[in-house]
Amino acid sequence: QRVLEESGGGSVQSGGTLRLSCAISGFKYSSRCMAWFRQGPEKEREGVASLESINDDERTDYLDSVKGRFTISQDKAKNTFYLQMDNLKPADTATYLCAIDFGPCMKPIQSLGRTLNYWGQGTQVTVSS
Repeated sequence: QRVLEESGGGSVQSGGTLRLSCAISGFKYSSRCMAWFRQGPEKEREGVASLESINDDERTDYLDSVKGRFTISQDKAKNTFYLQMDNLKPADTATYLCAIDFGPCMKPIQSLGRTLNYWGQGTQVTVSS
């Protein structure tokens, strides 16, 4: 059973907006670390944004290059988390993947990937100049 399912990718022009969704299923833990990663052509995977949700407390972390442009959030009722991407740039072109695990986020976004065990399959985002 797939735990995470991404949607919302597409092609936009520079300066455009997209919102990615990550629907969660079969994940029973209420305390969780949720994150978005991306992998561009011939590039290593990098962490983009994370959201730690412990009871009613939330803590976010962002890649420097997306601060002020991207926002990670969740809708607990829908068991879904999001990545709102504004003012997109060609450098943001990549396959975006969501990931989750129980408990707090154990690392900063730059090194969080190896600590998360549940991953989606990815959605493509293409930004043209």
